Amino acid sequence: MKTIVFIGCNKSGTSREALNIAKQMGYYTILFTDRTKFIQQREEFTDVYLMLYMKDLLSKESILNEIKQLIEKGHDVRACLSFIDPFVTVASLLAKELGLCELSTEAIYKMENKTRFREALQDFPFSPYFFIFDHTQSIDHFINQVKEYLPLVVKLPESNGSKDVSLVNTIEELRKELLTIQRKKTKVPLLIEEYLNGPQYLIEVVVYEHKISIVAIIKQEVTNRKRFIITGYHFPAQLKPYELDSLEKSISKIINKLGLRNGPCHFEMRLVNEEWKLIEINPRISGGAMNQIILHGTGINLLKETIKLNLGKEPSFHQTKHQFVYAHYLIVERRGVLLKVTGKKRAQKHKGVKEVYIKPRKGKVLTPPLSMGDRYAYILAIGETPEEAQLNAINAAKEIRFFLEPI
Repeated sequence: MKTIVFIGCNKSGTSREALNIAKQMGYYTILFTDRTKFIQQREEFTDVYLMLYMKDLLSKESILNEIKQLIEKGHDVRACLSFIDPFVTVASLLAKELGLCELSTEAIYKMENKTRFREALQDFPFSPYFFIFDHTQSIDHFINQVKEYLPLVVKLPESNGSKDVSLVNTIEELRKELLTIQRKKTKVPLLIEEYLNGPQYLIEVVVYEHKISIVAIIKQEVTNRKRFIITGYHFPAQLKPYELDSLEKSISKIINKLGLRNGPCHFEMRLVNEEWKLIEINPRISGGAMNQIILHGTGINLLKETIKLNLGKEPSFHQTKHQFVYAHYLIVERRGVLLKVTGKKRAQKHKGVKEVYIKPRKGKVLTPPLSMGDRYAYILAIGETPEEAQLNAINAAKEIRFFLEPI
């Protein structure tokens, strides 16, 4: 049996979509998960042939032993991959151990940790000022060092989806954030960066044998609450020729410096006073509706091509359509238990709407967003212009209502 092994996945989004695509490609899909809830909901994972529970998905040796047993039972394992942080590095190391197509593991390792990639790229003009706060340092001394750079962004190096990322505008806000971290007694140093003000873009990239393919550039709508939450995606981003040229040069420098020869990644960058600044980089396709945004806009199935890359095959990025796409995400303003959601069918009937996705089930506790995981629905729509695509999505979104019982 031609088999692909997946390390971790979410209930929805690109990591889940990848399982379905692999199945459609004719592969036997095996999922290692650390979520007991997924085992209990096994019947809902029709895109998974075999699901195996592993308490610690970072335990490479344990997973390797399980895979070797599967090989002995007749599974022809062709690829081992992950679309979930922090398991991308583990999956790449497993692929190497098994003699499969190897991605650029060292580069992936750097990209999976915010401090590591910041230190690797610190001498480049697209890198912001940043500081490392160790839990043993004096808070007052550290604040005196960095206060002139306020406002600042405080991050845990291995967080993702805007979790554990906070904007601090004043000395007191910074002090409060550092004290909170110290009380948790975490030994992981904090990453403190200057806040960069400007439009933000997401760039999906795949590198195959040193050849860099910029598959998509998407402008993001950022909602600044307690966290930086992306609530809108414009595809394709409308950039001036010189902006696109300088972006491509920056991406090439980053990839070459990190040593990425084979592998997918996505960048979040801001255009600050006509200069590109790197916000984030991750060694995988972005989550949520990203594959569908690109698919409806270009005809390119980025997940399928990424799976092909992991199988040792050259990916293809031939564009078969050119459409403007907007994905609009919904959040809630107050905390409560979900009683019901209405309006999905009405939203689907709106002009240009291609997809309406509602995430939570009845009984789920919904909260104002503290991470990207607290976005509870999206509407994906197309249009003749960027403005029309956005209007189509937002008009359809007005049909969706979450009924909550206050807590």
